[in-house]
Amino acid sequence: MSKIVLSAASRVGCIRSNNEDMVLAYDRFIRSDAYQTELSPESLDRFVVGVADGMGGHNAGEVASEMVMNNLKFFVNDMPRGMSSGEVEETMNEWLQSIHQTVNQRGHSNKEMAQMGTTLVALLYYSGHYFWMNCGDSRLYRLRDGELKQLTTDHSLINTNSVKKHSNVITNCIGAGCKDSFLDMMEITSEVKPGDVFLLCSDGLNDLVPDFVISERLQEGITANGLCEEAIAAGGFDNVSVCILRVENS
Repeated sequence: MSKIVLSAASRVGCIRSNNEDMVLAYDRFIRSDAYQTELSPESLDRFVVGVADGMGGHNAGEVASEMVMNNLKFFVNDMPRGMSSGEVEETMNEWLQSIHQTVNQRGHSNKEMAQMGTTLVALLYYSGHYFWMNCGDSRLYRLRDGELKQLTTDHSLINTNSVKKHSNVITNCIGAGCKDSFLDMMEITSEVKPGDVFLLCSDGLNDLVPDFVISERLQEGITANGLCEEAIAAGGFDNVSVCILRVENS
């Protein structure tokens, strides 16, 4: 038996006047707040946690991230039982195309929301299986035995050109008036072990706090809100959102 200790936080930072990020922490939507809870996967059929980093003129990014997170939570809750891993991945890709179209339609219908969009990085648990999924440049890391590894690939201009550095110019997201959107998704069920720590974050964290510092703080047992404080102390130039899942023996 294992349990997951979950902490989540989303902060506006030092420069921005509003918070366009949103975190889905199992049963809570987090924006400009912090939250902690414990989950027992063996007693749950499914759950999803995620980070969405909104973008768009007139602060419409906050609308896009909220739309996506609300839609994701209820979509996952309504997924039928008994699907294979392949069917789960197919279903989530169909969901992405649907929500991408919905966000774009909302943007087209209101000029103040034109070009609004959001990234999404999420960890999904369904019927004993774990999956990660990513659209954009928000990140999922795993800390194991003192080694921090980024599991997702940034959908960004610099990464497309094979330079291992973060770029604020993203090449894939949900909405933003883009014609196409795609979802990276992978099952990691066999790779989830007691002692693992999974970190989901917006670029407001990794743009300001180096990976080696993130690794050190995670090994020290820092919470999501503590990592947000690290980014704010480093300048807080952007909204910063973090979700940490610690897999422990119960």
